[in-house]
Amino acid sequence: MEKIRKLIHQYRELLSYLVFGVLTTVVNYVVYLLAAPFFETATVPTAIAWIFAVVFAYVTNRKYVFRSKASGTAAVAREAAAFFGARLLSGILDVAFMWLTADLLHWNDKIMKLVSNVFVMVFNYVASKLVIFRKK
Repeated sequence: MEKIRKLIHQYRELLSYLVFGVLTTVVNYVVYLLAAPFFETATVPTAIAWIFAVVFAYVTNRKYVFRSKASGTAAVAREAAAFFGARLLSGILDVAFMWLTADLLHWNDKIMKLVSNVFVMVFNYVASKLVIFRKK
């Protein structure tokens, strides 16, 4: 039991990122499914889902995953700007992927959204770990 506890402690950040990454993916996917019937393109509901997912991800990543110590308006604003900036890049990649696969190639948008979310989650972890919430 002690060995398991040590492993959980050693990999806490990665494990919590996976848990909240999955939850962020659920938020993203559910919002996409709710919005998709109202549009004739996959790109608009993808963008809407991105907004909801990024807000959820920022709050959970800041508090539970990377345990940010940034305090004060300026420090939190810099951190949030970096987070949303990195997520903007992954959001553009997500929208572009959906445009190419669902809108242009007419592949199943629900499956393509899941595939896109996997790539986005990996990209976002690397960006968060190495740039946004890096230990100073």
